[in-house]
Amino acid sequence: MKIASIIARYLLGLLFLVFGLNGFLNFIPQPPIPNPLAVQFLVAVSTSHFAAFFFVVQVLGGLLLLSGFFVPLALTLLAAVLYNILAFHLTLLPGIGPGLVACVLWVLVFLQYRESFNGIFSAKPVTKA
Repeated sequence: MKIASIIARYLLGLLFLVFGLNGFLNFIPQPPIPNPLAVQFLVAVSTSHFAAFFFVVQVLGGLLLLSGFFVPLALTLLAAVLYNILAFHLTLLPGIGPGLVACVLWVLVFLQYRESFNGIFSAKPVTKA
């Protein structure tokens, strides 16, 4: 399981690094978007520069996963990105396959680092006096 987690961490890191950089450099051509509402959404996101923050988080998360440092932080950041990807594809643009693959990779990495998240899953966290 540990080897699968390491492979998943590298694949997920590479995936987010490449697609995050693509947001800035546009080296992967985008197919035409059939849903006009999705086009409006993407225009609003890119015009307002919200997309830049989204892509920075992807690049940062990808680099952290590839380096092996702060992996729980990277998983936390990328969980929010994955949620947005899935929400976009479920509501505006069908084709959820790549998002599901990224989610499976995320879960494989999370299982290796799940003890780092014990505090956020407790109903009554321990506080210091």
